[in-house]
Amino acid sequence: MTKPLIAKEVAEKIGGQLPEAVVECNESGVLVKSDSLLQACQFLYQTDGLNFDYLVNLTGVDYLDYIEVVYHLVSMRHNHSIVIKTRCYDREQPSVPSVIDIWHGADYQEREVYDLLGIRFEGHPNMKRIFMWEGFEGYPLRRDYL
Repeated sequence: MTKPLIAKEVAEKIGGQLPEAVVECNESGVLVKSDSLLQACQFLYQTDGLNFDYLVNLTGVDYLDYIEVVYHLVSMRHNHSIVIKTRCYDREQPSVPSVIDIWHGADYQEREVYDLLGIRFEGHPNMKRIFMWEGFEGYPLRRDYL
């Protein structure tokens, strides 16, 4: 079992490298600005002592006022974990940067979140539906769907 790192400590490390990136942190993880997400993830992946080399999962949650994207990361080398979150406030065209160049396992997970919640992952090489058929209208996991 991995050891969860203290989010405040990880947030301080991210903030030391990317001063405007961290919005808040609490017991459940670190919230970063969506325009800083890619740089924060690269920092978490490359930094000695952190080395988050494995994306366990990536999902989205619709809170009605915003849609949140949640990343569960693990360092296989150090056997520790952290949760990183970002938010999309534009419900019409929500988007965040793709992390597929950092963690290749993000490929299908980003497509799933796009397909079911409508969040576009900018830079993804194959951003198309994975469950619903092309031409399907709407995003079935959104609270305002129907």
